[in-house]
Amino acid sequence: MSTQPFRLAGGGLIKRDQPLTFTFNGKRYHGYAGDTLASALLANGVHLVGRSFKYHRPRGIVGSGAEEPNALVQLGSGAHTEPNQRATQIELHDGLTAHSQNCWPSIGFDIGALNNLASRLLPAGFYYKTFMWPPSWWLDYEGCIRAAAGMGRSPQTPDPDHYAHHHAHCDVLVAGAGPAGLAAALAAARGGARVILADENFAWGGSLLAERVDIDGQPASAWLRATVAELEQCANVTLLARGTVFGYFDHNLLGIVQQVAGDNPYMPRQRLWKVRAKHVVLATGAIERPLVFADNDLPGIMLAGAARTYVNRYAVRAGMTALVATNNDGAYNAALDLHHAGIVVTVVDVRDTGNSAIALRAREQGIEVIDGHVVTRAHGARRVAAVDIACWKNGIADTAARTIACDVVCYSGGYSPVVHLHTQAHGTLRYDETLAAFVPNTAVQAVRSAGAANGAFTLGACLAGGYAAGAGAAQSAGLRASATPPSHKIIEQNQLVMMPLWDISSAATQHAKRFVDFQNDVTTADIALAAREGYGAIEHVKRYTTLGMGTDQGKLSNINGLAILSGIVHAPIPAIGTTTFRPPYTAVTFGAIAGAEIGPDFDPLRVTPLHAWHEQAGARFMNAALWKRAQMYPRAGESDLDCVNREARAVRQGAGIVDVSTLGKIDIQGRDAAVFLDRIYANAWKNLPVGKARYGIMLREDGMVFDDGTTTRLADSHYLMTTTTGNATRVMSHLEYWLQVQWPELDVQLTSVTEQWAGIALAGPAARRILTALADSDVSDAALPYMGYREARVAGIFARIFRISFSGELSYEINVAGDYAIALWEALLDAGKPHAITPYGTEAMAVMRIEKGHAAAMELDGRTTPDDLGLARMVSAHKDCVGKRSLRRPALAHTERKQLVGLIPVDGKTAIPRGAQLVAEPQRAPPNPILGHVTSNCYSPALNKPIALALLAAGRSRHGAILHAAAPLTGACVAVRITSPVFYDPDGARLRG
Repeated sequence: MSTQPFRLAGGGLIKRDQPLTFTFNGKRYHGYAGDTLASALLANGVHLVGRSFKYHRPRGIVGSGAEEPNALVQLGSGAHTEPNQRATQIELHDGLTAHSQNCWPSIGFDIGALNNLASRLLPAGFYYKTFMWPPSWWLDYEGCIRAAAGMGRSPQTPDPDHYAHHHAHCDVLVAGAGPAGLAAALAAARGGARVILADENFAWGGSLLAERVDIDGQPASAWLRATVAELEQCANVTLLARGTVFGYFDHNLLGIVQQVAGDNPYMPRQRLWKVRAKHVVLATGAIERPLVFADNDLPGIMLAGAARTYVNRYAVRAGMTALVATNNDGAYNAALDLHHAGIVVTVVDVRDTGNSAIALRAREQGIEVIDGHVVTRAHGARRVAAVDIACWKNGIADTAARTIACDVVCYSGGYSPVVHLHTQAHGTLRYDETLAAFVPNTAVQAVRSAGAANGAFTLGACLAGGYAAGAGAAQSAGLRASATPPSHKIIEQNQLVMMPLWDISSAATQHAKRFVDFQNDVTTADIALAAREGYGAIEHVKRYTTLGMGTDQGKLSNINGLAILSGIVHAPIPAIGTTTFRPPYTAVTFGAIAGAEIGPDFDPLRVTPLHAWHEQAGARFMNAALWKRAQMYPRAGESDLDCVNREARAVRQGAGIVDVSTLGKIDIQGRDAAVFLDRIYANAWKNLPVGKARYGIMLREDGMVFDDGTTTRLADSHYLMTTTTGNATRVMSHLEYWLQVQWPELDVQLTSVTEQWAGIALAGPAARRILTALADSDVSDAALPYMGYREARVAGIFARIFRISFSGELSYEINVAGDYAIALWEALLDAGKPHAITPYGTEAMAVMRIEKGHAAAMELDGRTTPDDLGLARMVSAHKDCVGKRSLRRPALAHTERKQLVGLIPVDGKTAIPRGAQLVAEPQRAPPNPILGHVTSNCYSPALNKPIALALLAAGRSRHGAILHAAAPLTGACVAVRITSPVFYDPDGARLRG
């Protein structure tokens, strides 16, 4: 006890037989299992825990849960460090290490506090005005601003912990395990519903943990233990302690982030639950509001409910002499409990308490109650030492003040229901004048609120509302649950009778700082300034002043800010509205969001059946969609450019093979397969003979080219479609959508067979001779013409052979079952040795497709039509297809649309930057019209010079013109000649020299 001077000798829910040691700001302290870091610090007499974001003012603990704006700490060290953690929610464990944030060189002496002295120069929005001139200094300003911004420090090394995701379904999800949430879960479970009960705390009970109240003549703890025990025994109930419901999304999908207890390295640090619920009960409680008076941010000033929590749950006195300032009955419960703990208490109530039963009870207990008064100012340096109080008449504080000494101030300005999840579910809010708070109104999704979250602030109302909500949710989920809740005998200690009290100022304090948002240092003066500068909408005020931003997200400041703005602009609070409550409710770590999908597991690793061979051959790999593809096969001492040129020349001069297994392959069968293809592709397919392939383009509904590829007719009602690697999954989804949603009457079956078939492209002048040596079938030009197909055995392996070329050379694509890919690949290499056959990668393949002028992903960017790419003749005039009617729009036929062209540098040697802008006059002052942009570039070993493809306005009419490819980020500018996009003809002749 000597090491924890503010710890009570008995009581609380802590485990005194489990002492713990922790360090804060490098100093060792003691606590108990069941403590939070905040309660342990208070027990040790530590009140100064941080510095404010803007003015670096001393800050202490204000709340006891998720509403805490000040006690943000840097938890842990090294790779395990985590910033911006609320001390009020950190479960104490042995060896815990924490540090204060936003202070230098120490919490006690912070150089940043000079900002407080210069606060008149740093009003709301000062950065919008101060750093605008001269414009050339912005980068210098930005560096200073970034250095000063932020609160905690993110770790500099990879996170050694791991995280997990879990998907679940339930009939009823209950968010919050206070009295209302527990009652709701109990009622739903008794009705047979599958229930998930989640609460952000590590102990069940919510407000019951902080109160001294009886249920049915016994302490509430007895009811709590019995209820939790029953829920734990129910097979249809899942209990998620330490689980915060942080987001409510469409179709009753809710996100829960759960802190997984224990130091087991084999367990995840956090688990992200994605729960789909038939019905949801929100029992998220309410947040007590602070009072706004001069210097109301001093350490030692906290919410009355928080002080009560520390006394009853943690057996901690926040001070020895307390002043309780209030405008409602609820704070008297805190006053009585503090008095019971041996704290000297004085209550300052703005109301006339002559007829208040609970005020009379407080007086009978020996508590001094001063009614009709308000606190106007707090005094102190690093902790509150006294307050000024004044008479409150007609909404004005009398200037005549009385000073009362105290070492803790507990204020209560009413309660705000936690409506964040309700509004995230697209529910509406209603302003309750009696409660001076917004409460849930209409619901769009299958959700209902209960307890304090629904504006019920007495224990009896919370229990009754919770039982009713749980039973109703179960019934809505299709189960039979009793709608008659059990009755409990409860002696209510108060009824919430309050007088709204927003901005407390007097003539002596009107120029003093009265804080509305503690975390962001937003004062009443900042809100008034925003209103004077024309920001009458609360969303604009939020952005201008930062009110309700940061980790606080307006939990404490929202209603006070709305009410103060309301008074300034002379509009009712409901007319002011609320800011948007976006997920997450409290901060969620990136690790929890990413889960296991990090590092090499960020994307699923997909490798072709030939991957092992590529690795042994020293291939360098690249990511293509989800696949690992061989980019090139560099030799010792060979540069990347030399390697690519060698591989491309080998294909042009002899033979090369490339792994094309990643191309999407979709097996299409059915009586109406040809009809289906006719509707999907822009060109015609019904007349395609069996044994022939055809190049096709498919459009989106807006007329833009979606994908290209070949489709082969294997039999009368059997086709094989190939797609680009990057679009394979999207094309499959596209086909399934049209088949299942738009044309379900068609007899067509689709199956992705990409993984079943390995693909090898054999290309070059010697390709036929190599294939002839291995095939058991005639592959001559007459037997297997261009765009022909046949089945044969190649090197004894059953294969599908397609006579297809995208390089401009004689080429065959050979598909075999994946298990036989390496055997066929090596057989082709052996047979090709006399012809200097060379494996080539995607870089050489890209060079050859650019030389051929074939459009790929860079040109198929979702903004190009068939005509833009020079493929207008492929759009059949005799049939309809997806997207064809959109092509009739005037904008898609405009003569100034960007069209595919080729580019050659005028000097014949300067590389053309990819992504560069095409302009007529590079030195022209802005605005300089941008005529187009470079989509693909390479060095062409066939032409022995750089070339590029581009999309250029009216490009086909500009052949021969000279433009400039300018790259503003690098300063490069190259004079280029516009040509046809085809640089290389099928016979290998150089067309564009």
